[in-house]
Amino acid sequence: MEKKLYPFKFIPVASRRPWGGSTLVRELGKNFVECDEEGNEVVIGPETPVGESWEIADMGFEDSVLSNGWLAGNTIGELMETYLERIVGEDVYNFFGRQFPVLIKLLDINGKLSVQVHADDEIAAERYDSLGKSELWYVVDAKPGAKMYVGFNKEMTAQEFYDRCNAGTVEEVLNVLEPKKGDVIYIPAGTVHAADAGLLIVEIQESSDMTFRLYDWGREHNPATARDMHLEEAIDLIDYRPFDSGLYRKGPLWGDEASYEPCHVTECHCGCHGECDCGDECHCGDECHCGDECHCEGECHCGHEHHHHSDKGQVAETLVESAQFNVTKINLTDPLHIYTEKFESFIVYICVEGAASVQVPSTNEKGEACMDNYEFAKGETIMIPADMPDFFLVPRDRETIILETVTRPVEDQDGYINPDTEAFLEGEDYEGLEDGLLDDDEEEMGPSGASPFGFFGSSMKS
Repeated sequence: MEKKLYPFKFIPVASRRPWGGSTLVRELGKNFVECDEEGNEVVIGPETPVGESWEIADMGFEDSVLSNGWLAGNTIGELMETYLERIVGEDVYNFFGRQFPVLIKLLDINGKLSVQVHADDEIAAERYDSLGKSELWYVVDAKPGAKMYVGFNKEMTAQEFYDRCNAGTVEEVLNVLEPKKGDVIYIPAGTVHAADAGLLIVEIQESSDMTFRLYDWGREHNPATARDMHLEEAIDLIDYRPFDSGLYRKGPLWGDEASYEPCHVTECHCGCHGECDCGDECHCGDECHCGDECHCEGECHCGHEHHHHSDKGQVAETLVESAQFNVTKINLTDPLHIYTEKFESFIVYICVEGAASVQVPSTNEKGEACMDNYEFAKGETIMIPADMPDFFLVPRDRETIILETVTRPVEDQDGYINPDTEAFLEGEDYEGLEDGLLDDDEEEMGPSGASPFGFFGSSMKS
């Protein structure tokens, strides 16, 4: 009998950075362990600056190790090798293969993060045989004076940017954001970005560690602090247009200025390879596929405005829907019954406030119905395999906020193919094939499925 999979928790891995701090250990209680030169395990104390906690990583050189259940001790890579589509879902596996497609981190930014950029999927594949790197930052905490630098404050040229990096004046042309707790910023590949001290961030990104440092605030000129720089290598990766304000989603602390729209994703998948005239109209259909227990109030349009509500208000808000990942913020006030098959994907939950538990229906040794309980608190991450059946997401604290991440692969359509073109040449005799494209018992595919918290319409099909 095939053993059932269950919610996975992984051992966080510390990544030291010159701009790191002690928040991950002191406030979130991370228990980081590393090996010394003799191979002995050593606990990393709060006096050691740690910039990143890698929560879920399948990178080859750094693989997360499972900490719970009968599979504890296996790396995520080993899980993928053994259980394949049972971990990520059939469509996701067919698209990404045996690499888990997202990398989840926590960032403790206690100094100046280098000015950097990431390649997109196409360039990363052509030049480096890798995935590109688009990412989302969710601000868990922001101290007064904290800054994020994202994009430019004016139209730029490669020459001016190059000269400013060498002259140390690049900060003058960077777009500056002063974030608050609960803010969200989507950083597409090609967007120059950096940050300054006082930020605790959840970073959700493609499964890639390909970062090009462009400017390091003068640290690159000090032999004691110098790191590899990649300005010349990355100069043609950069988007030199002014910052798109739609990428920044202000959170509730902004009051009337707060946004409840998803971050603006400009990538187009219609295959036009140029000016896009496909429009924003959603063709997903009017039927609601959000699950057996739909609590949406009013008419359900199954699009970007599809949010679930409870008696206490809005439960879920879409933060971003992109080709790389979809992220939803869940304000968890009441237990939610979630049907995993609706997602057609793994699900990653990151707790950014409060605490929660995943409760899975099960039977005990006596054959009696019971619940297996998997708890996770602020700063902790849990992953639901695609093969796992329904479960309950239950709050354990009055103020509990969860980020939910899934992925739905997008096949790029050949730009030379016009899907609206007739399949047959005018005037030719195809002996009735026009009427026999589909078997008698075969129907055209309807709208794709959806999760209880976000609809993935026809534009997101694999």
